[in-house]
Amino acid sequence: MFLPSVHAESDTEVLFQFIQENPLGILITGINSSTQDFLQCTHVPFVLDLPGTGDNISATPQLRAHIAKQNPQAKAMIEAVDGKPPGVLSFEQDVLVVFNGQHDHYVTPKYYTETKPDTGKVVPTWNYSAVQVYGKLSLYYDSKTPEAGSFLAKQMHDLSEQCERTIMGFTGGDRPQPWKVADAPERYIELMQRNVVGIKIEIGKLEGKFKMSQEMRRGDRDGVVRGFAKLGGETGEAISALVKERGELHDKKKEELKAAKEG
Repeated sequence: MFLPSVHAESDTEVLFQFIQENPLGILITGINSSTQDFLQCTHVPFVLDLPGTGDNISATPQLRAHIAKQNPQAKAMIEAVDGKPPGVLSFEQDVLVVFNGQHDHYVTPKYYTETKPDTGKVVPTWNYSAVQVYGKLSLYYDSKTPEAGSFLAKQMHDLSEQCERTIMGFTGGDRPQPWKVADAPERYIELMQRNVVGIKIEIGKLEGKFKMSQEMRRGDRDGVVRGFAKLGGETGEAISALVKERGELHDKKKEELKAAKEG
């Protein structure tokens, strides 16, 4: 990821929250295979396990997911298992997972109300936010083994619970009760588990960016805020708020850096 300092976000709490709010990631792998393409990617929702939460007793944050065994990416992974006893396969090379923010948009130069009328030296761009994770992947590929069976059962439960409660807002009480894996027939769930593989990624490197016009002059940023607010709709309002928020954070950091140098 290209990370100009003006766009980079290094606060791990902010990045973890971003993943939790945008759990649909793109899992990217490069695996030598005789039958599948070397580069593969899959859009898949993840559960984030932070150290000391749930069953994650390690000091390393982890991502969990599951994908279909018929997925070419899973087939490439399983090919590496050929001839090995059932269990958990750990890959030596890192994999990459990319999470994108909910809102992104083209930015017209017409929004740069300070520089455009002053010099005309403006060009279009695109505002977006993203977090990417590098880490070591472990593959739980045989649901008949106790370790994989236990992993898949927990993964399916936790992911459903996460999505039902945080995305759908089903929390019980005056809200509808969330759907649970146990609501489906047990034999059906067993069949589903036999047709997926579990994925655990120990996070080794975490980085993110919010490219939200922070690099522009204040007058131009204000023009972008007004332009997207006028555009309206969920995306327009969200981008307008993010540009304002990220611009204020950028200005605050600049002032703190200046004060530190003068002090």
